[in-house]
Amino acid sequence: MSPGISSPGRWRTVAPWLIAVLATTAHAQDPDLPPVEWPDIPAHAADADGFAPPRWRVEHAVAGRLDADEREDLLLVLRMDDPANVIVHDGPGESPFDSNPRMLVLAVADGDGYRRVAVDNALVPRQPSPVFDDFLADAPAIAPSRVFSVSLRSWASAGSWTTTTRSFAFRLQDGCVRLVGFDEESLHRASGEITRRSFNFLTRSAWESSGSIERDDEDARRAMRLPAGIICLADVGDGFAFEPGVEG
Repeated sequence: MSPGISSPGRWRTVAPWLIAVLATTAHAQDPDLPPVEWPDIPAHAADADGFAPPRWRVEHAVAGRLDADEREDLLLVLRMDDPANVIVHDGPGESPFDSNPRMLVLAVADGDGYRRVAVDNALVPRQPSPVFDDFLADAPAIAPSRVFSVSLRSWASAGSWTTTTRSFAFRLQDGCVRLVGFDEESLHRASGEITRRSFNFLTRSAWESSGSIERDDEDARRAMRLPAGIICLADVGDGFAFEPGVEG
């Protein structure tokens, strides 16, 4: 898979309002989480289960068109299935705490089975602490337009007042799993302030707005312009650390 024509670092300037969330996540990182060795994923398989290496399982298997032919392809979420990553503790948050990590796998129909075209182990982060709810908000989805989406949600029972939902939209294009859309909503549960942002990487247009749960309206949207360039899935990295650049 091509890494795209843009530099990954170009898109990593973290907005000030997000710093508190990221700092809380880093602070909550449990140093006792077992390390992960990422396995190789088979290049071909007869079905979804065939892409799951030993000690991993298929958590979500979504069928739909990802490429230009008429055959159904596969979007998979694989999750490690290691009891050592299920941690019993006496601190705040859920116990036992399942810290098994995930991978995304894209496979297109090929012959009598499927051919792997992309693997990613960064977009959906590993749960860093039992005070966080599951980061994967919903099962991924494939739209009729061949665009697939992955939604993440950060909510902590301790250490942060901020709830953030992020949705990423991608499509296969010229060997790149191209980022075409990114939407975000952030709620501060103490103040009630809501911040929304939306980015369209095809039109290079974006907007942001703010409001409050105490009123139905929101402030006027502020338009933004995105730089030219293509961002691929490999450029995005951690779905909560990614930050698009804007011009002006």
